[in-house]
Amino acid sequence: MFKFQFICFESWVKIARLFLSIKKPIMYNTDERKILSISELNRSCKNTLESNFPLIWVEGEISNLAKPYSGHWYFSLKDDKAQVRCAMFKQKNRYTQFNPENGQQILIRARVTLYEPRGDYQLICDFMEPSGDGLLLRQYEQLKNKLAAEGLFAPELKKTLPTSPNRIGIISSPTGAAVHDILQVLERRAPNIEVTIFPSQVQGEYAAQDLIFALHKAQQYNNCDVLIIGRGGGSLEDLNAFNNEQLARELLACPIPIISAVGHEIDFTIADFVADLRAPTPSAAAEMASYDQQQWLEWLAAVEYQLKTKISAFIQHKQQHLDWQTKQLKHPAQRLETSAQQLDDLTTRHYQAISRYIGQLNQAVEIKQHQLNKNNPSNKLSVYKDSLSHLQQRLKLAIQNHLEQSQDKLAAIMRELHAISPLATMSRGYAVVKSTEQNNKLIIAAKELEPGEKIQVCFANDQLNAQVLDIDLTDH
Repeated sequence: MFKFQFICFESWVKIARLFLSIKKPIMYNTDERKILSISELNRSCKNTLESNFPLIWVEGEISNLAKPYSGHWYFSLKDDKAQVRCAMFKQKNRYTQFNPENGQQILIRARVTLYEPRGDYQLICDFMEPSGDGLLLRQYEQLKNKLAAEGLFAPELKKTLPTSPNRIGIISSPTGAAVHDILQVLERRAPNIEVTIFPSQVQGEYAAQDLIFALHKAQQYNNCDVLIIGRGGGSLEDLNAFNNEQLARELLACPIPIISAVGHEIDFTIADFVADLRAPTPSAAAEMASYDQQQWLEWLAAVEYQLKTKISAFIQHKQQHLDWQTKQLKHPAQRLETSAQQLDDLTTRHYQAISRYIGQLNQAVEIKQHQLNKNNPSNKLSVYKDSLSHLQQRLKLAIQNHLEQSQDKLAAIMRELHAISPLATMSRGYAVVKSTEQNNKLIIAAKELEPGEKIQVCFANDQLNAQVLDIDLTDH
């Protein structure tokens, strides 16, 4: 509305400037006047309007609505002080999502023009939506898409309703038709269920906060098995309290299962999507939350009949069994005689079994005794002693022969070692020369020494220290 007023103001400023730019009329002679036809005048006004007005948004009430066979819509849009003719052609109105009616408040997007044949100033619409509800509908769709993207409507978040609740809480207006319908259904189906009403506004500016407060009270009360939140049907504006984002998040966080029963079957709110279960009407919510007492009574009657039938059959079966057992009974004296005979028979069989068992044990003992005598160690001891003595003599001879052979080998090895030993060579007059200045290096040739170098000469039994006076490198 504010946008429309601003645009209109701007356009009228342009028109005012246009008129101000026209100079004061001058009286011309008849021959000098520029005379316009009606068509030219209307066409000029039309061009002026269309060139100075962009697309505008206008809000008002529909009146004089006409929908001829051509499919075009013609109507007037008015407020409490003025009205303007409007037209919306078939190629545009077929996209309208509702059926406009006289008296309905609407918001249109249009261009300003003039209908030349009649000289009527009018608006040509290219978009129409209900006033108020259109904005609410956009807000509703935006919030719905936002919460859906966050996953608040996910099925896995839904809590399961109890099959047999003892207490049901109702969050609604206590004087509304919704509470009356719910109580009426519960009284008919399950009068034993306790009902607690948490009063709240369901329409108006503060209704959403009031609903949240009542929801908190229900959680603090903490004795309800299931909650029903709702109201009767109404317009989108009437149901707007149940399209509140904070209320949706509180409903999701509530630990008590919640049934949303807002409006009629065709009405959907954000609360319906967030709640654990959506009921098309408050009465349907009461039916979903409760069990049918009549069905329970019929079920109990059927169970009672089945139980009585099974008990009667069981008693009859036991009676037949008792009769059969009675016929099987005998006089105690007969049973004693039979038992005495059975006892004698068992005693005889017992003695016979014991005798056979003792005989088998004696036979087994004799066999084991024979095997024991046969394997007596004393019988084999002398044989083992002779064998041990023979083995000891063979071991001594073998050790003695081995020692002699080892001694002979050792003597031969010592003779061989002595033959190649340096000491044996040195005992025949040879000596070993080492350089004391070269870390006792063994000197093989004289050219390895220098005059004045100290040497050590080792003989077979002793050694001497000397110093080189002169070196003769002449070949011999």
